[in-house]
Amino acid sequence: MTNPTAAILVIGDEILSGRTKDKNIGWLAEQLNAQGIQLREARVIPDVRETIIETVKLLSAAHDLVFTSGGIGPTHDDITTECIATAFGKKVIRHPEAEARLIAHYKDTDIEFNEARQKMADIPEDATLIDNPLSAAPGYILGNVHVFAGVPSILQAMFEGLRDSLPGGVAMTRLTVQCAIGEGTIASVMESVQAAHDGVSIGSYPWFKPGQFGTAAVVSGLDPDVTHAAAAALARGVRDLGATAEIQPLGEGG
Repeated sequence: MTNPTAAILVIGDEILSGRTKDKNIGWLAEQLNAQGIQLREARVIPDVRETIIETVKLLSAAHDLVFTSGGIGPTHDDITTECIATAFGKKVIRHPEAEARLIAHYKDTDIEFNEARQKMADIPEDATLIDNPLSAAPGYILGNVHVFAGVPSILQAMFEGLRDSLPGGVAMTRLTVQCAIGEGTIASVMESVQAAHDGVSIGSYPWFKPGQFGTAAVVSGLDPDVTHAAAAALARGVRDLGATAEIQPLGEGG
């Protein structure tokens, strides 16, 4: 079974400087995995034109879906739109529907729909708008690239409106095998179990508490039966070494 693959691209000097803490990668990763979309990589890059263009090209070619956040606001350093348009060989246009939404949003308010805010209606030609129910300024889809605002609440609202139209796959089945033994001791067991169960991956996470230590082995796969079989095989292998192992079913997409 093959699921769609995705990449997340966070754009902004403020993230790299540490002034703003990214809250979008983790949230999007959870939503995509629950949707059956396999997140393969996430990158954070600066507001540098050449870097944005080349990274968008690279990720768009390597994955089924790309999700960006940041750089589509009204200020001079918001250059994401012009860069994504260039990456696809498109012009940026004043989008009539985007402009109409913004005019309606600012009507009867004390906020001026000035030149800077009008910039948020500039969208690459041939792009499809993504609704923004919070602040009206839309995101958009161009090719396989989905462009979101950087503000977490707005990004989340945009994604929720888009969720049902995204391609999906089989949600991952994830099981935790809690092992009362160090990961170094069971490394070969995990390796052999993973090799023997096609499509399964096993990650190990050591834990420590007063007087105890152990390993949480997370077994993941698209086929529930194969994943459960791998978890059972891992638990048996750990028990053969004289340690306890308990399978904790987290369910599909857990």
